[in-house]
Amino acid sequence: MEQNQSPTTEKNQNPTTRRKFFLWGLGIVTAATALKFILPKKKAPTTTKMLTEDGRLVEVDISKIKKTGIKVSDKDVITWVKNKPTF
Repeated sequence: MEQNQSPTTEKNQNPTTRRKFFLWGLGIVTAATALKFILPKKKAPTTTKMLTEDGRLVEVDISKIKKTGIKVSDKDVITWVKNKPTF
């Protein structure tokens, strides 16, 4: 004899997909957040390259640079460099 199963018992046997989707999503978000704190951060550079008045490129420690917030135009840079390179 075969036993007929009602639709409600069939529904209860299948795992709920919304709950699985939510738990998987929560696990992925949690893992991504944990990796953000676990992985080493990139260190900021301590030096930068700058142009000297005689046209040479030198590396300067960032802590020695005074930030004024004034931007310099291309024309000012061209007139400021005394030993202009030829192309």
